[in-house]
Amino acid sequence: MTYGWFIPRPSRPVKSDEDLRREREAKIGELERRGLLRSERLRTAMLTVRREDFIPSSYRDHAYEEVPLPLPGERATISCPHSYPLFYEPLGLGVGDRFLEVGVGSGYGTSLAREVVGREGLVVAIDIDATTLAFARNNLERAGYTDVVLIHGDGGFGHPEHAPYDRICVTAACPDFPPPLIDQLALRGRLIAPLAEGTRQRLTVLEKTSDCVRRSSLANVLYVSLQGRYGVAGDAGN
Repeated sequence: MTYGWFIPRPSRPVKSDEDLRREREAKIGELERRGLLRSERLRTAMLTVRREDFIPSSYRDHAYEEVPLPLPGERATISCPHSYPLFYEPLGLGVGDRFLEVGVGSGYGTSLAREVVGREGLVVAIDIDATTLAFARNNLERAGYTDVVLIHGDGGFGHPEHAPYDRICVTAACPDFPPPLIDQLALRGRLIAPLAEGTRQRLTVLEKTSDCVRRSSLANVLYVSLQGRYGVAGDAGN
């Protein structure tokens, strides 16, 4: 069990590529029926990117199960399959967007975003854990995603060099949206993050307008805590 979920035991993989392709297609169909997956570009990205290639080999057979799986690094996991449309659909991630991802994890979400934004867009991804980032980098390079910008650092500070960003995704829980990320968000841009509210977390979207920022609360979620300056106070590693 990790972070409130039960995870399978690591084992030698036995499923074939064809087995996993069928599971991938079935999972995408399920996400569509649940109303989580609506964008054709994200659907195509999830069909194109082999999730099993972004998971440690001892967990490969569980790639399309709705459980987070451990990754190299401290407290690192790859989120459940449904998490990606859960985050990316409310963002309205689209062609040509400049996208910042805080928390690279395995690189799977990074690759989906790269497929969605296309050649006209840009994907910048930051992780505070060097071991996790190295794992993601190897996965991305092996899968052919060599044009994403990977940064080792505290994601709460963003990456001003490539700002402003049209869309920003924070894949770890924080007490509030880190101010540097709001500053680096483009006008009419959107930022999504799980916000810690007492004992629960609420997935929340912030939209930046010319005179204010608007927030929309979407759903209860459960994510590891953001590490670094803007993480949850008192959380180990922050």
